[in-house]
Amino acid sequence: MFALIRFRLVGRAWLRLTILLAAMNCNFFALAFAEDDAETKALDSTATQWSFQLAYQVNPDYHNDILSDGTQRPEGMTDYVQLRIVAPLPFERITVLPRLTFRHYENPAGQSGLGNTELFALLIPKGWDWGTGRVGLGPLVTAPGNKNVAKDEWGYGFAAAAVNAQGKWFYGLLLTRSWQAVDPNMLPPDQSDTNPLGIAPFLNYRLGNGYYIGNGDMVALWDWNSKSLYMPIGVRFGKLLLRSKGSWNIYGEYQTSLIYKDWPGSAVENSIRLNVTYTIPAF
Repeated sequence: MFALIRFRLVGRAWLRLTILLAAMNCNFFALAFAEDDAETKALDSTATQWSFQLAYQVNPDYHNDILSDGTQRPEGMTDYVQLRIVAPLPFERITVLPRLTFRHYENPAGQSGLGNTELFALLIPKGWDWGTGRVGLGPLVTAPGNKNVAKDEWGYGFAAAAVNAQGKWFYGLLLTRSWQAVDPNMLPPDQSDTNPLGIAPFLNYRLGNGYYIGNGDMVALWDWNSKSLYMPIGVRFGKLLLRSKGSWNIYGEYQTSLIYKDWPGSAVENSIRLNVTYTIPAF
């Protein structure tokens, strides 16, 4: 009888211990999942959250080779300051994600001014958002900038983006296509009103404890007039600081040119970028 009672007491103790360990294990995985989700949102510029970005990039060196027409390759801007704001508009069936970008440039001659301001709005229907990623498409407008450092003209077009997160990876693609708001008949015979196609692939890998590495803010350009490609390549090292009401994304990156030989414009040889982004969930 006493042996049976001891057996029951020990059995109940083991059962309570098993339930306690299972609950602790579930809480651990729930917290880990919540942290991974918060890190993904901090990296994801298409998530439904407010985003405020301030960046500074310096371009100390440009390639100075000779172009195919025999002329010297031109230099680009020496540096710029960038302010970018994302202000989501969530509705029942669709999310509108406007992104506004300002850049203040300085050229080799010491002239400075505001570049072409860019605004696009990604339209993301609920059916295009599968939780770990989404697809969006929407209109794009560029406003005139200071003629010393940018185009003094309006532009219009569209932007498209697709992003996905899987485990420690976060990756996606952003495309921008725009046209100059000018009379095509006023352009030279070998020129069109089509601006270069912007192709921006991004790939980030989370290292743990908020640290991550990625390919940086690389935007490849395809020029329709010269049928040439410019492709930069870079590496980014960043740190995510997760807070209860918002998150910080602090990173530095290095970039150079990978494909540029046939490109008629400037080609950066070395550039360094510093960035701070603060994000706040919209709901």
